[in-house]
Parts: sequence; C-alpha cells; structure tokens
Amino acid sequence: MSAGSESTGFGETAITGIDGGHGVLTYRGYRIEDVVEHLGYESTVGLLLWGTRPGDSAAHDVAAELRSQRGLSPELARVLEVLPPDSPPVDGFRTLVSAMNDMARAVPPTVNEALELIARSPTIVARLHRRTVGGLPREPDPQLGHVANYLAMVQGTTPAAERVRALERYFVLLADHGISASTLALRVVLSTRSDLVSAVSAALGALKGPLHGGAPPEVLEMLDAVGSVDQVESWIDRTLDQRGRLYGFGHPTYRVEDPRATLLRRYAQEVAAPDRYNLARRFEEVALERLARRRPDQPLFTNVDFYGAVLLEGVGLPRELFTPTFALARTAGWSAHALEQVAQNRMVRPPERYVGPAPRPWGAKPTAPPRRRRV
Repeated sequence: MSAGSESTGFGETAITGIDGGHGVLTYRGYRIEDVVEHLGYESTVGLLLWGTRPGDSAAHDVAAELRSQRGLSPELARVLEVLPPDSPPVDGFRTLVSAMNDMARAVPPTVNEALELIARSPTIVARLHRRTVGGLPREPDPQLGHVANYLAMVQGTTPAAERVRALERYFVLLADHGISASTLALRVVLSTRSDLVSAVSAALGALKGPLHGGAPPEVLEMLDAVGSVDQVESWIDRTLDQRGRLYGFGHPTYRVEDPRATLLRRYAQEVAAPDRYNLARRFEEVALERLARRRPDQPLFTNVDFYGAVLLEGVGLPRELFTPTFALARTAGWSAHALEQVAQNRMVRPPERYVGPAPRPWGAKPTAPPRRRRV
C-alpha cells in the first residue's frame, strides 16, 4: 500500500472502491447494494476491519465485542458532565473522544482500540443529547443491537422495529466512503505516528463542515422553507435565479447518481411522514430538471444527504444529532482506514505548488498576494 501522498492523489486503499462514472460503490469488493441487503451494522464493521462476513472461518463476533464495551468510564462520565449543556452535540462528541484517556492510546493503534471507539461513541452522543433535553440517561441495553441501542438511548424508550431497520441501513450505507475529507484528516494525523483518538478528533472536525457531514439539517430547513408541493417550482426557480444553493445535490466523486442515494430514497419512504416524503420527492424531480437545464455541462444528481435527512427525521432523531449520527456510522470506516494506514505507514506530505513572488532582494517593494479563484 502507498500510504503517503506523492501527487494530487492520496494513495491506495483496499477498503472501499468508488467508480464515480458508473455509480458503483463497494466494501472490500462487495457492491453496496448487496452489503446493505445482507449485513447489519456489526457485520459491516467486521467486513471493513477484516474483510470477513458472518460464517467465514476467520469471522469475529463483532456484536458481542461491541456490546461488552459500550459503557463509559467514571472519568469520561465526569468530563461529560462538566461540558456546557448547550454545546453542539458534534463538538461535545469530539471533546469526549479527545478525553478517552482510559484507552491505551497505543502507537500504532490496535484493533481493540478501534472496537472500543465504535462501541462507546453511541453512548457518548446519546448521553450528551439526553443531558441537553433534560432527560435521564438510559444505560446501554445488552439485549439490543448496536443501532437499536443507540436509538433507545437517545429516545429513552425501545424503538419500533421499522425505525431500527431504516437507521441500521443508514449506518451501513454511511460506514465508509473511501478517502473523504474526514478520512484524509484521520490518516494525515496517524501518518505522523499519533494516536487513534487524536486522529478521530481531527476527522470529526472535518466532518462537521456543511460541505461534508453537516449538510443534512440544511436539507430539512430547505424543505421547511418550501412548505408545500405546490410551492416547489417557484421556490427552486427563485433560489437558482438568486444564485442560491440547493442542498442534497452534487458530489465531487459521482458523475451519475450516488448509489447510496438510490437506496436511501426507498428506505426513507418506509419511515417518513407521507407529506414530507411527497414534498421531498417533488422537490428532487424539479431540482434535477432545473439543474440539468441550467447546467448542461455540469451534471448534478441527488446525493446521500438529501434522503438521508428525510430518513433521519423519519426515525425520530432531532436535527442536531444528524451530523453526530453520520459520525457514529463512519467510526467503522475511520477505524478500518486507521489500521490500514499504520500497517505500512509513511508520513502524508502532499506536494504544494508555490505561486508567490520569485526570489528577490530584501530592498524590493512588497507585492500583494495574487487573487485566488473562489472554489
């Protein structure tokens, strides 16, 4: 594996394959459509970490390993309690990850640390949420699976089966997506021989941005602003005329529809309120038609954020938990990439292209920096 960055590309990975021109996404060579159909989240963790599926001779009992490590240490619980109650959950999550001092912080990281991170993270996010809304924390339930337990801890009651099924599919679909911005941040930190919690803290900082994992709440605010199906066309036309942005469309990798968006469209319908789903469906139809007409040379398609937001709302999660929930799903991929990075590590140091003035005498008059094109 080439874990360093010798050019504008990052290197190689054997975890997730993305063919953006044909809309193909694979985990360890298996198409995402098959993975989400046949595996739950715990088994997807096993697939990403080891390349194994249930029944394989080398398969781990990931569900049992995660159930045994869900609890928070007294030290970590005390850190949680002193955070400001109104802190954004994603920031609190990042702070608590940084405070995981009871983890060995091995260099290089170990698979046991990765499993601890995946197991404890839902407990952290749920406890932060319950504290913010004034509810009593619900302890992890060893009888529930990873995703069901998270939803139960957030909502304070055992969730309906259809909500668990929809959210588990979301977790599987968002478990990894190659060397995205947050995964790159994680691998850069690990390449310096730092520890796993430092790397995941950096990944969370990248994920919270609206161009990465922070967009789903914007999708719902956009649909709220539209209000009803009969207002869709005029709202989209007015927004595009004013050079506004339509959230949930376009992806830097895909030149056709993101395969995860195709699946989430169907799964969202199973849990969303009919009025909300019908509004989203009509918005998508009109948006794609208008974008294709106005930007024929720049094809934009529905991305994972659009129906992901509708699904998360449908399972009953509040909007402030959308980005942390994305992060919880992605802990599997981050862990797999962490182990891959350190297995054959080289420090990541991408080359830069210098665009400043040529070497000049000290007495030369300073020049203003060049104006850069907005991106």
